[in-house]
Amino acid sequence: MIEAVGLTKRYGAKTAVYDLSFQVRPGTVTGFLGPNGSGKSTTMRMILGLDRPTAGRVTIGGHAYRSLPNAPRQVGALLDAKAVHGGRSARNHLLSLAQLAGIPAARVDEVLGVVGLQNVARKRSRGFSLGMGQRLGIAAALLGDPQVLLFDEPVNGLDPEGILWVRNLMKMLASEGRTVFVSSHLMSEMALTADHLIVIGRGQLMADMSITDFISANSADFARVRVQDNGSEKREKLTATLTEAGGQVMPEPDGALRITGLALPRISDLAHDSDVRLWELSPHQASLEEAYMRMTQGAVDYRSTADQKAGLQPPPPGMGYGQHPGYAPPPPAVPDVPQQGWYAPPPPGENPYATAPAPGGPAPQAPAQAPVAPPVPSTPAPAPVPTAPAPAPAAPAAAPADLTARDTSEDTR
Repeated sequence: MIEAVGLTKRYGAKTAVYDLSFQVRPGTVTGFLGPNGSGKSTTMRMILGLDRPTAGRVTIGGHAYRSLPNAPRQVGALLDAKAVHGGRSARNHLLSLAQLAGIPAARVDEVLGVVGLQNVARKRSRGFSLGMGQRLGIAAALLGDPQVLLFDEPVNGLDPEGILWVRNLMKMLASEGRTVFVSSHLMSEMALTADHLIVIGRGQLMADMSITDFISANSADFARVRVQDNGSEKREKLTATLTEAGGQVMPEPDGALRITGLALPRISDLAHDSDVRLWELSPHQASLEEAYMRMTQGAVDYRSTADQKAGLQPPPPGMGYGQHPGYAPPPPAVPDVPQQGWYAPPPPGENPYATAPAPGGPAPQAPAQAPVAPPVPSTPAPAPVPTAPAPAPAAPAAAPADLTARDTSEDTR
């Protein structure tokens, strides 16, 4: 069993986890949910002794992870599937972990078969796909045949067959009396896999209950009723009867009735006593996703803004940024980076872009690197330096034309 008591973790002025207390019991799959940045990964790292809590404690079987003798034989974890030496084969990676924990080499081949990597066991892991990497990480977690298992996004990158396999694996491990703690953002998978939920938001506990109770507590359940032919007389009669019995009745756009406050058997009995034939009497319960969104809507730190595509377009010629109704101003320049001014055509023969830079010399700064390229003027821009020699009659037209071609290619790149 995993037990956290008053668990708190601060990074400077930021509090990632605050006064978090919960228990993860054996024999069930416990889902660990929360928005991005809520402290789930930090909590799992503290469970595994990778981060020291600022306050409070977390134990596994009554002991801190660091005090467990031969911890890999008691606790298995998948936190980062990419934490593998790319030059090692899948078998050698697991073999090195087994040798450190005193696990027989035969167990390595066994878990490779469990996760389905026996045919690529001798291939280097750097060529593995994301799903194959996930399977290798799960194999490493199962290597010591532990009683406590922690998984962070175990189905990430897996195909439908792999997702189904992980789902059944979690249930099988829990049925053997093991403690299974799974963090995931896939609500559909949690609804099919988990028996119990721990939900945190901004580092604090929001819910610790069974998945059934969680959905019921964070959703508005109702019954949907349809009478024969949607007759107005029958509907009005049933509505009056249900309202008198303490129910709340709301009409649906398709003619059905939405009823809350009464159980389905009670609705059926009242309709029968009122001599109203029901053509539909169906329950409606919110999904885990709906219940989760309703609970955590106030604890989300990263929200999307409206996608104003007009802000991605340059302003029309002759119109400034402040005058364009849908254009978002460019972001401010990064500090400590010198800002370039607008480029003006140099005198003939002094254009640094006309010839290639000298070998080994620094590459010239292209005008396309300015914050936002202005519209190309239809007439040649005057030289900014008054002391520059006056161009020949034919030169002014030729120089801007070459510069325009160069600007276009630079923008394309």
